[in-house]
Amino acid sequence: MSLALLLAVMAADPVVVLVSANAEWKPVRERFSTAAATQSPYGDYFTAPVGKRSVVFMHGGFGKVQAAGSTQWAIDHLHPSLLVNIGTCGGFDGAIAQGEMLLVERAIIYDLIEQMGDSQETIDFYATTLDTQFAGVKLPKGTRRGLILSADRDIVAAEVPMLKKRFNGIAADWESGAIAFVARTNHVPLFIVRQVTDVVRADGGDEFYNNDAAWQAGAKKSMERARRHVARVARAV
Repeated sequence: MSLALLLAVMAADPVVVLVSANAEWKPVRERFSTAAATQSPYGDYFTAPVGKRSVVFMHGGFGKVQAAGSTQWAIDHLHPSLLVNIGTCGGFDGAIAQGEMLLVERAIIYDLIEQMGDSQETIDFYATTLDTQFAGVKLPKGTRRGLILSADRDIVAAEVPMLKKRFNGIAADWESGAIAFVARTNHVPLFIVRQVTDVVRADGGDEFYNNDAAWQAGAKKSMERARRHVARVARAV
């Protein structure tokens, strides 16, 4: 699809912003507390003005199962011209810094293990490359393009060297890979913007592990910055 045609379509159809984890959704809902919410099978959604556009924010739920299901539901029922997923992620020590914003250009689901075949073949099947050209060449300060890994698990510290070497990974989350795969299957443009709330070291160090209060506070701060990226995209379309 050409950029001109994409812009024309976006002018008529909504931008839908998917928010995954509860701790990520809570600050978004507080920011737009007066917006009337509707219930989907996966969580609330509401429409709010962002710049000159009306944007639908939807709570999709955490993990690959809810992420995939809610993405498909949003596509089928809200008919977005553009999907945006905003949220948080954990970074790999030495690859990305805490506080950096990651504009995802490739998403890989890495917790796929084949005992009767080639795991890499399955991993490649679900891997998705995203077109980030629409975001422009010059990104906001502290934002970079890169690859994100997804799994139904927090980052295991001992696996960080392997994830960096095997996949060239710099950060990981629970949902991006599933959202990207469903969007690609339905031919819906997608942007994923995730801020690094914490950095996991191979020796096991991470300030958020076993510290839910710190995670909640970090997620709240991250979501405000991620929301500004939504405003930037909304202004562009």
